[in-house]
Amino acid sequence: MNAKHVLMMNDETRSYTRSPIDSRQLRAFATLARTASFTAAGRELFLSQSAISHSMRALEEDVGCRLFDRVGKKVSLTLAGEQLLQHAEKILAEMSLARESIGRLGKWGRGRLRVAASTTACTYILPTVLREFKESFEQYAITIVPADTAQMLDHLHAGRVDLALTLEPKPEEKLVFEPLFEDELVFVMSPHHPWAEARSVERRDVPRQNYILYHRNSYTFRLVDDYFRRERLVLNTFIELGSMEAIKELVKLNLGISVLAPWIVRDELQAGTLVALPVGKRKLRRQWGIIRWKSRPLNLAEETFVGLCREVTGHMLEDTDRWSQFPDTEEAAAAAPE
Repeated sequence: MNAKHVLMMNDETRSYTRSPIDSRQLRAFATLARTASFTAAGRELFLSQSAISHSMRALEEDVGCRLFDRVGKKVSLTLAGEQLLQHAEKILAEMSLARESIGRLGKWGRGRLRVAASTTACTYILPTVLREFKESFEQYAITIVPADTAQMLDHLHAGRVDLALTLEPKPEEKLVFEPLFEDELVFVMSPHHPWAEARSVERRDVPRQNYILYHRNSYTFRLVDDYFRRERLVLNTFIELGSMEAIKELVKLNLGISVLAPWIVRDELQAGTLVALPVGKRKLRRQWGIIRWKSRPLNLAEETFVGLCREVTGHMLEDTDRWSQFPDTEEAAAAAPE
């Protein structure tokens, strides 16, 4: 290897390993450039004159050129010093803005809340929760990402959200599922449907009905399908939709039967535009909750959000029970298909 190659390698190594300019040196440099005096700069920065002088010599050695001309007790910038000052002032201004921005986030009521939730939760649970949340965390930036359960897990793993409000998935080692509430899926139909008029369901009629269900890729669809397969019944899916509101409207028109949670049709049950009946002797239940990272504890805002979800859904279920048309009594058992 010749001397030229050695020199080139040494230059490369020095360039690669050269550390960034120290922010304290930049601040001292900018202050000295403004005051034109080592004494005045040291006084402003609460440093000795010799400390300022030593810092500037180290900075000049680092950048490889002279930055100041010294005339008596005063200093003036060289051309290189003027160039560096332009960059230093921008860097110091950005650092100041960054510090202020981070400081604002650290104050009470500032931060961000990123939540993934099913479209059902977005429609029927989160509006009330977020209204209450905003009263305590008015300055929080809130991001809600509608998604199904599989997509929520992807968002969590990718760091795009911090919490997920969804049905209980299969356990994962790095994630925690905090239960919120349990609901029950039921047959929902028009009041003009024969089942509604009879106030009961015949088992042999279950496969003969047209059904309007949430889309096939959803976790709820799989729960419903698995439940009836275990009962040795196969539903004739007439329409699959991704909107609960659309499902309800088609059921009102008596175009088919759906399988929904009573809290989703609470207003319709109260108004009498829909009727609910049990799907069978064995209840079809779901568990809702919050998924989060096991390794990261909840902050105050996230704890508040989870608590509000628990409180709001508790009231929601209590209110729904008052309008449920089949309380857990002997009447419900008689209405369920054998």
